[in-house]
Amino acid sequence: MGLGKGPFQGDVRASAGACYAARVSHAPSLRNQGPPRHALLVRVTHWITVISFLALLVSGVEILISHPRFYWGEVGNSRTPALFKIPIPSSRATVPTGYGYVLPDQNGWSRYLHFEAAWALVLTGLVYVISGLWTRHFRKNLFPAPADRTWRAFRSVIAKHLRLAPPDEADSRSYNVLQRVTYLLVIFVLVPLVIWTGLAMSPGFNAAVPWAVNSLGGRQSARTLHFFVSISLVLFLVLHVAMVVLTGFASRMREMITGLAAAPQERT
Repeated sequence: MGLGKGPFQGDVRASAGACYAARVSHAPSLRNQGPPRHALLVRVTHWITVISFLALLVSGVEILISHPRFYWGEVGNSRTPALFKIPIPSSRATVPTGYGYVLPDQNGWSRYLHFEAAWALVLTGLVYVISGLWTRHFRKNLFPAPADRTWRAFRSVIAKHLRLAPPDEADSRSYNVLQRVTYLLVIFVLVPLVIWTGLAMSPGFNAAVPWAVNSLGGRQSARTLHFFVSISLVLFLVLHVAMVVLTGFASRMREMITGLAAAPQERT
């Protein structure tokens, strides 16, 4: 049985519409929009790399404490002149440091952890690089566009960072030219170099591939270069974390964990 249109039906609809509109919040809410900011493989390899790098950093400091002196060439020990030294006490009494005491020796577990974390980093890096080349991730997301490969583009981004200007919509959805060049430098220069110099300190690697060690100037030269490349990676980590904090720590962490960027929903 159909219902006829009563005399107050239009008023009831208007009243209901008014009541419904009053209950809707006008505050912006967050919802995920568009394709993932970071693919699943990128996120997984990123966090494995973070854990591996932190393990390498802690164990590397312990290894450094056992002999805080650096040399150049094939041979270097406590009785040969050092190229430079870190002014900290050592964990070995045979190392001259100028201090009247030695630190607890943690060289055993630190070397094992350093070795294992290094291989975890190498294998994860290989998966990331092969996948990035296969999916053209580097070409699409990291390689700068022709218009950005100018000094003017670099100066503009650097000036914006120095002013601590908030990121705009383009920055929230893609990397700027400074980030792209930095990531490419880390991925294809610093990380391979830190792996190469690390392997060059191994006697087995030296015996199997002597030219790879000799081209660096010897095992002690490889250790010195390994130290400076590691310092460069630590500086990159500090700047990377600082920029994440400045541009929105919560949103950047959400993007790297869930892959989706949160965008303000339109007002209703």
